[in-house]
Amino acid sequence: MSSHRLNLLDFSNKSVRFLLGFVGAGFVIGIRLVSEWFPARQVGLAEGVYGGWGNFGAAAAGFTLPFLAIHVFGGVDGWRYAMITAAIIAMVYGVAFYLTVRNTPKGSTYFKPKKSGGLEVTSKKDFVFYVMMNVPMYLILAVLAWKMSPANLGLLGQTTTYALYVVLLGLFVFQFSQIYRVNKDMLKNGAAEHDKYEFKQVAILSWAYLATFGSEIAVVSVLPAFFMTTFTGLSVTQAAMLGGSFAFMNLVARPGGGWVSDKFGRRFSMTLILAGVTAGYLLLSQINASWPLYVAFAAVFVCSLFVQAGCGAVFAVVPLIKRRMTGQIAGLAGAYGNTGALFFLTMNTFIDIQTFFYMLAGAAAIGLVFVQFLKEPKGHTVEVNEDGSLHKIEVS
Repeated sequence: MSSHRLNLLDFSNKSVRFLLGFVGAGFVIGIRLVSEWFPARQVGLAEGVYGGWGNFGAAAAGFTLPFLAIHVFGGVDGWRYAMITAAIIAMVYGVAFYLTVRNTPKGSTYFKPKKSGGLEVTSKKDFVFYVMMNVPMYLILAVLAWKMSPANLGLLGQTTTYALYVVLLGLFVFQFSQIYRVNKDMLKNGAAEHDKYEFKQVAILSWAYLATFGSEIAVVSVLPAFFMTTFTGLSVTQAAMLGGSFAFMNLVARPGGGWVSDKFGRRFSMTLILAGVTAGYLLLSQINASWPLYVAFAAVFVCSLFVQAGCGAVFAVVPLIKRRMTGQIAGLAGAYGNTGALFFLTMNTFIDIQTFFYMLAGAAAIGLVFVQFLKEPKGHTVEVNEDGSLHKIEVS
């Protein structure tokens, strides 16, 4: 095969993987959509069911797609047919979704952001805070490029690596320009009283999602290898199933976290859950070969319950901050979850597994402190109707 054809195939594969990354955008769209259909007192449970089924589906696919590829289709192209099966299911569901789902219940108003391109903030201090919060997301992508560079894994050439650094810098400058454009009038004239909200709410929730969902993704990635190296006699399949079980609890734990948040208050619930996440990761850091396997699995099970309940608790609050920006707020929190996953997995290459779990516990403990400054949603938020009248939306 010629080098030209190999380069073309490599470019095609990278393009497909890049496009598949946009699947994640569907999650934040769903967060906004679900929030339109449920009142504040039920939104945590509703978002938890939505998010729980999504993550459960990912875990289920991790089991079923390899089974289809090996045992149903078989052969060297079995994985292709398994992927095509998943694609057909997604396409059929996409058509059904478009034909049956509405943005809002009949008679309700769908409030859109005033401008696109960035979050609207309501003070100069929050503007600076928002810009600073974008920096870690670009830094972790730069670290990812460095990991694939000749200085590390060697998957990218040096020229390509430098080009990615320049692209990331350019994207950051472009995003800053968009954030400024969206908030230019506010910086000059201030924000209307009915529009004001505290951006620290978004920052706290973003860190909480980093400590929960970000750590979940990282743990699911490292648990199979951890079980194999710690407990002798485990096969690759058994280790993968034990590791994958961490994500399976989403089906119950995410709705549970949302329900607890609805029932007992947002800040109290997140305090309790993040304390459990901290304790859970400290417990996992103590697992060694002397532990019975079932006890180690029980520790993983308990930890996963708190971690995924934390994810549910975060998105029980997100829709209550500012209705018209729910999708954007969910997007920032979700991005921080993935930023956390990349950071934790990068750090895992430099530290031992015990220190890795200590690091996750530390992130949760920091979140536990931050959550004490979370403002409990009360009363109503306000949006503006097309005729200029104010529309109150209950948040408690």
